[in-house]
Amino acid sequence: MANRFVLNETSYHGKGAINEIATEIKARAFKKVFVCSDPDLIKFGVTKKVTDILDNAGIAYEIFSEIKANPTIENVQAGVAAFKASGADCIVAIGGGSSMDTAKAIGIIIENPEFADVRSLEGVAPTKNKCTPIIAVPTTAGTAAEVTINYVITDAEKNRKMVCVDVHDIPVVAVVDPDMMATMPKGLTAATGMDALTHAIEGYITAGAWEMSDMFHIKAIEIIAKSLRGAVDNNDEGREGMALGQYIAGMGFSNVGLGIVHSMAHPLGALYDTPHGVANAIILPTVMEYNAPATGEKYRDIAKAMGVENAYTMSIEDARKAAIDAVKKLSADVGIPADLKEIVKKEDIDFLAQSAFDDACRPGNPRATSVEEIKELYLKLM
Repeated sequence: MANRFVLNETSYHGKGAINEIATEIKARAFKKVFVCSDPDLIKFGVTKKVTDILDNAGIAYEIFSEIKANPTIENVQAGVAAFKASGADCIVAIGGGSSMDTAKAIGIIIENPEFADVRSLEGVAPTKNKCTPIIAVPTTAGTAAEVTINYVITDAEKNRKMVCVDVHDIPVVAVVDPDMMATMPKGLTAATGMDALTHAIEGYITAGAWEMSDMFHIKAIEIIAKSLRGAVDNNDEGREGMALGQYIAGMGFSNVGLGIVHSMAHPLGALYDTPHGVANAIILPTVMEYNAPATGEKYRDIAKAMGVENAYTMSIEDARKAAIDAVKKLSADVGIPADLKEIVKKEDIDFLAQSAFDDACRPGNPRATSVEEIKELYLKLM
């Protein structure tokens, strides 16, 4: 069987990378930019770092900011209408997963209008055309949406997060500038950073993993483990490490899939508006324990990448425990809660478990699961 890999046409990395945005827009002969960015990034001047570059280059643009965390069908449809009215021919998405996911859905629908209901994009939709060209500029330490073929939109009516997988949605250019992450609050850096670690670990053990994806994921785990604490403290080395580590993780998991950490986290975002990174970070160690018997020797590699000495000489049981303990320690060090007690209501467990089982990320889990077993995992976290 052939293994497919889909990546950006072009990516820029390092301080000052955002200055290449104008270069790319002009080289591709785009006439007007549709800027997708959320209200907080506009309020705190983060979006302005990019729009100033557009202004200085004489590039016309229009800003769309009707975007919320865990963006909804309504956000996407408003964006489609705004794009049509704008006369733009490309999108610059500035932000984390919310801005990027909204931009991807807008771009797909503009070029594939038969999916204007948005709901029909869930799963692997049979779109025919590439989305409107997107230049993606991440501002968080973890989502990697700038390099993935995935996006997630919330169906508020059904309290459901829809995972959409489409090779036609990947941004043509990713601009990964660590300075764009400098103004993020500590809590957001911690949550998105643990999201990146979840991507790397789930991608490493997912059913679809193979040598090429393993290469990306194990390096991403190593970089994130040594960089996240510093990024939360907002030092340059930590930010630069996380900017690179989260992107490398995205290069891998986008092409091989994830698992039930993500499928369990998605319903929490849909029902309670829980930040995705926080949900992942809380759930990850418990699911790692659950998945351990189905992962062969891979937890040794994870333990080593997380900085555990003697990972290859201890028993596999000890190596698995060491890997999980290292994840728990990192999560605690950056201030992530240890359980779901303050988030989940017990009366919602049945709905959450069924939603997690139905989620598009679940089939990638290395261990076969069931609604009942997922329910037990939620209960274990309360």
